Parts: sequence; structure tokens; C-alpha cells
Amino acid sequence: MRRNIFIFFTFMLGIGLFYTVFSNPVLAQEQAEVSTGFIAHLNTWLGKVVSVLFDVFFFDFGTGVPLIIIVLVGGGIYYTFCFGWLSIRGLRHSIDVIRGKYDDPDDPGEISHFKALTSALSATIGLGNIGGVAIAVGTGGPGAIFWMIFTALFGMSSKLASCTLAIMYRQIHPDGRVSGGPMYYLEHGLAKKGLRHLGRTLAVIFALLTLGGSFGGGNMFQANQTLEILGSISPTFQTYNWLIGIVLASLVAVVIIGGIKRIGNVTSRLVPSMCLLYVITSILIILSHISEVPALLASIFQQAFSPQAVYGGFLGVLVTGVRRAAFSNEAGLGSAAFAHAAAKTNEAAREGIVAMIGPFVDTVIICLMTALVCMITGVYQDPQYAGQGVSMTSAAFESFIPGASYVLAIVVMLFAYSTMISWSYYGERAWEYLFGMGSILIYRILFVLFVFVGSVTALKNVLDFSDAMILGMAFPNIVGGILLSPQIRAALKEYWNRLQSGEMKVYK
Repeated sequence: MRRNIFIFFTFMLGIGLFYTVFSNPVLAQEQAEVSTGFIAHLNTWLGKVVSVLFDVFFFDFGTGVPLIIIVLVGGGIYYTFCFGWLSIRGLRHSIDVIRGKYDDPDDPGEISHFKALTSALSATIGLGNIGGVAIAVGTGGPGAIFWMIFTALFGMSSKLASCTLAIMYRQIHPDGRVSGGPMYYLEHGLAKKGLRHLGRTLAVIFALLTLGGSFGGGNMFQANQTLEILGSISPTFQTYNWLIGIVLASLVAVVIIGGIKRIGNVTSRLVPSMCLLYVITSILIILSHISEVPALLASIFQQAFSPQAVYGGFLGVLVTGVRRAAFSNEAGLGSAAFAHAAAKTNEAAREGIVAMIGPFVDTVIICLMTALVCMITGVYQDPQYAGQGVSMTSAAFESFIPGASYVLAIVVMLFAYSTMISWSYYGERAWEYLFGMGSILIYRILFVLFVFVGSVTALKNVLDFSDAMILGMAFPNIVGGILLSPQIRAALKEYWNRLQSGEMKVYK
């Protein structure tokens, strides 16, 4: 432990010393040339990578609707009907489990149901809820929010499926440490069906995309948007973006060394607090114009089908909403399965039922609040904020509550921080699957380095790269999940029958 901490801080100190040298006034011109050249090359390279990824993952066969959107929405609808709408019927039971009513301290695993959920939520409730929603409503209009909510409601079943499988196929080591995630149920679950080679291929593809997602949406996008919100408060933060990047990277390093137990401890305290702070501030703004809310909700529905969108008409709004919903709540992507695989439970179906509430909290509640705030204030139509994320939301908050932009800045930093530490765990499990536990330190160093990279990289490239990698995770996860759906359905039916008959043991 001490050796790891020493390595991390030595690494970060090295970056700090490098920039301190180039910040010397005597070398001001050289610094500008080096920084500009480095960032320009970085953004050019990232732009080329993004272009290739989009050609692969967002091919639309000339229909205007990318295949990835069909897979995400289609998978959620299939699961919902396959499981008999358990995502709706089981909501009350989900809350009971989260409260600890069925927690058995002797069950195998590393963290409680509640900590597993908050670890997963800390990765999903983040800048996608603030910056992503602002981008969606700004580029696709209010109608995009309808498709975000639509996708989330069916996405609850997708998360139910993947997190049920996560418990079924996780590996518990002698020391109690858990290795889990979609790679394991894709490989071993499909092997049981005689599809070993397909399962292994899908597992490797998923692991690689998860690594890219951890560096992109789970890392660089968070650092990038943190700098954007701080820059809206004072341009000094943008001037010293490298310094903010180093501070963020150092704070992330301190937590990820401790693994899922420390991440669970941090997020179980951080997530409820930051959600409460954001929700209260949003509610105050919404209540101040409560008479306008019915008309705004009506416009969200109307423009979802007959919008005057910025681009693409109906299909453009639909695609925008689904993309931002997937980026926000990650339903169907399989990412939450990493956190929920570590839960203390012997009941696979129970953990799936806990996990399914995530998209509801993330999108139906928090994202809708963000959208209403942006619409009430009218900032989503302001050309000044076109294509921007948290800057638009910040302006909306500030226009109604002077000083609220400072509150939002704090929330954004907390959201970004919690997302980064959770995604570091996801990427670490993918790295372990591909390269073994012995090289985890290399991944951790790379992850910390990418926090810094995100602070000096253009938003568009970061957002597009994040979309390509994170949304791409849906392909192997949903394809494999549908093949395994009879097994999931059987487990859910058996669990629900026992629950209804009163066989479940209650601990609280």
C-alpha cells in the first residue's frame, strides 16, 4: 500500500515539476509553443481515432438511425417483455433491499447492496446529468428529453439483466476479493450454451471497449467538464488547467489504490450528499416557475414527435436523446455489473432488482430536473451556449439564484470525482481480465495520466470518443445477454415466487 502511494505521488510530482519548469517567465514563449503544439497534436490524433470509431459503431445502413441505437432500445424493450415488466412490479422490493431489509452479513462479497448501488450510481450520476442533458436539449431540443426518459424506463430491464448475470458468474477469490463483470458472464455463460468461441470474443471486445470508456467518458470527459465549469467562474482556472488536472489526478489516485471497498465507502457518503444538493437547488428553481412546468412537459412530448429540431428532424432528436440517455445512465452497457458483482449476496436476481432502480433515479428524476431548469431559463436557445455542456446549466442556475453557479461548480466537481473513481474500478476489472492482476499498477498510472489529458483536450473530441467507446459496449453486452435471457428469466421467476410466498428471510 505505501509503495503504491509513493509511486503515484512521485509520478504526479514529476508532472508538476515538468510544468513548473515550463512556467518559468524566462521560458514563457517556449512554454506556449510546446503547450500549443502538444494540445493541437493531441486533439488532431483524438479526432482521427473518433472518426474511425464512429464509422464502425454508428453505421446506420442509410436509415438515419445508427445500429447502436437500435441495439440499445431494442434490447431494453426485449428484456422488459421477457421479464414480465418486473422492472416496474419490483420497484417497491428494490427499495426494501436497498434499505438493508434483506442484507445477510454472512453472504459472500465485498460491499453491501446499498454501497454497490451508490458505487454504480456514482459512475452514472455525473456530468452526463448536467452537461450531457444540456447538450441534448441544446442540440436536439426539448423532444430529446422524452427519448432520454423513454430509453431509461426500458433500460431498467437492461440493467436488471446484466447485474443478475454479474452475480451468477462472478469469481470470488480466497481472500474475498471479487472479479466480476460482463466479460465473465459472456465467456462462461455462453460457453455453457456451446458458444465458447463467441463468448470469449465478445468478452475480449467488451473488455477493450471498457478500457476505452474508462479513459474517455469515465475520465477525460469528467476532467474536461470540471475545467469548463471552473472556467465559467474565473478564467484563471482555464489558464492553469494543467494544475487543476494534476490536483484531480492526485485525488483520484488516493482513492483508487484502496479498491472497491474504499470506493464503496467514499461513494456511499458522497453520492447521496451531492444528489441532495443538486436536487434541492433544481427544485427551488422549478418551484419558482411551477406554473410553467405543465406547458414545458407538454412541449417535451410534442417536440419528441414533431419537433423543430436544430438538425435531423424526428430521427435527429431520437438519436440525440438515446445517445445522451445511454451516456448518462449506462443502461444496457453492462458497466454497472462491475460494481454490483461485488455485492454481498447469494441471490443473483436480488442484485439485479437493486440495480434496475439506477436508470430511474439517474434519468427520470435528475436528468428531467436539469432539462426543466434549462428550459425554464431559456438558456438552451441562447446561441452563446450552443454545443456546450455544464456552462449552459451553470448559466441557468445563475440566472435565477445569484451565486448558484458556485454551488453547481462544487456539485460538478463532486460528480466528476465520484464518476472517475468508480470508472477506474470498471476499467481495472477489464484490465485484470485481459492482462492479469499483476499489471494493475500500470492501468492505475495510465488512468491517473488520462485525468490530466482530459483537462487539456477539446470537448468535442472527448465527447465523441466517449460516446463511441461507451455506447460500443452495448453490442457485446446486449447480444450476449439476449442469448442468456432464458437463464435470467428463470432466476427472476424463481426468486419472485419465493418472495411472494413469504420464504425470504428478513434481517431488518
